[in-house]
Amino acid sequence: MAIIKKVRGFSPIYGEKCWFADNAALVGEVILGNGCTVWFGAVVRGDVNTIKIGDNTNIQDNATIHGTYEAAATTIGNNVSIGHNAIVHGCTIEDHVLIGMGSIVMDDVVIKEGAMVAAGAVVLAGTVVESQTIYAGLPAKWVKNIASENREMMVRIAGNYQKYASWFQDELPKKT
Repeated sequence: MAIIKKVRGFSPIYGEKCWFADNAALVGEVILGNGCTVWFGAVVRGDVNTIKIGDNTNIQDNATIHGTYEAAATTIGNNVSIGHNAIVHGCTIEDHVLIGMGSIVMDDVVIKEGAMVAAGAVVLAGTVVESQTIYAGLPAKWVKNIASENREMMVRIAGNYQKYASWFQDELPKKT
């Protein structure tokens, strides 16, 4: 069972049809919509500020979602994919966004609808990633606008995580 922990009087709240891996951690003032998945080793830590996550968003293995005390809450929209080992910290991510594996998104960043942050990118504090663009590098910069096939891929990835979670929901260990 996932670690779901009350901190400073706040307990995580989540909608229907959510799935959390056994070693995922949801702590404090965390609000998740319907159909969210939080995968193995991922941490959504609302101990120092609020974390709000929309519907059908997936937080993949070993990702960390956090904020800055009294300064930067984290808001993540609907149908967002947060890649494996990503760090999302004190920022706003709008709907239909893909945050690539191992990327870092810092405080006061705004990632607009339909944008993509490439794997390994570091989006510096205060950056605005425009809608339908790809940002990559260190520091992350505009690379190109998103082609229609990339938009379709982003929608497909967000949907796939609902399917993947269904594979685990009815699994019980077999007695030997």
